[in-house]
Amino acid sequence: MSRVRVLVIDDSAFSRRTIVKLLEEIPGVEVIGYAMNGEEGLKKALDLRPDLITMDLEMPGMDGFTLLRILMMACPVPVIVVSSHSQDDRVFKALELGAVDFVSKPARALSDELLGIRDELQQKVGSILNLNLQGLKERTLAQENQTATLNLKGTRLPRGARQRFEILAIGSSTGGPPALQKILSQFPTALPFSVVISQHMPAGFTKAFAERLNRLLPFEVREATDGEPLKPATVYIAPGGMNMVFVQNKEKVVIRLKPPAKEDKYLPSVNAMLTSVARVFGARALAVILTGMGNDGSVGVKKIKDAGGGVIAESEGSAVVFGMPREAIATGVVDRVLELDNIAAGIIDYCGFKPVRV
Repeated sequence: MSRVRVLVIDDSAFSRRTIVKLLEEIPGVEVIGYAMNGEEGLKKALDLRPDLITMDLEMPGMDGFTLLRILMMACPVPVIVVSSHSQDDRVFKALELGAVDFVSKPARALSDELLGIRDELQQKVGSILNLNLQGLKERTLAQENQTATLNLKGTRLPRGARQRFEILAIGSSTGGPPALQKILSQFPTALPFSVVISQHMPAGFTKAFAERLNRLLPFEVREATDGEPLKPATVYIAPGGMNMVFVQNKEKVVIRLKPPAKEDKYLPSVNAMLTSVARVFGARALAVILTGMGNDGSVGVKKIKDAGGGVIAESEGSAVVFGMPREAIATGVVDRVLELDNIAAGIIDYCGFKPVRV
């Protein structure tokens, strides 16, 4: 790993000391400074030009949201939010504004509990050299100025044609939450298919993520529960720490939540979800692999293609981290490689409808 210069911003002295200690344990990482609030953090970011910033969101004076907006305009830099569970919804707002990832900080800043974030923090810091900063900046600006939408009202399948799939299965990791929101926000109100999502995310955050999307979107978005049947026009998000798979139960397809297998490095597992989708739906499935580190999904897309389904991957130009899409494309089974802005239209087109841009 090349040397990574990190700035730590947190108004808690204990949290600052602990995060600095954890970061300095990583080979090749140098903590070049720390700040106690947003104003001081902005000044040091502009002066020191760090490779990475870790920050809390609730700070006196300038809060993390204002700081993120300014940073993404003035000097785009990878930001990892280190936040407690009490700030779940605030975390997703920060991701929309340009933060690339987050680490769940214990609500009580006790020594043993805060040290428990060591592995997750160090893993995510280790991934920053793969980030596409230009793509991150462009995505953040587009999120705040989004005007294009897709509409199926008044459109029909071509005469004699059939809808090509019944389930859309999406896998994503680093940079995924804003990408998912962008795609889903462009879908029509009456989705003609079910959507299932495995986003790498710890337990405790997926429910808040689903609730946030449910408030923002015109169709139902929910954290999946064990035993519930799949319905069209509904989005199901796999709970953090669990794998979401599917079984055929007479006329219904039912969700099953399973503990991770030993080989599952990332959770919820995209491979586990796609393998199950391929087995139950066969050619009636479409898989989409979005931004993320690692290779989760590369096994699953082959299962989808072997069963006759379709596969779309996000392009390198828009992916914040190109790891997962790159590995999917390397399998040779991907049908389309699309920029994030074009994925929603590509999905609707693949389904058989023709979207209307308004």
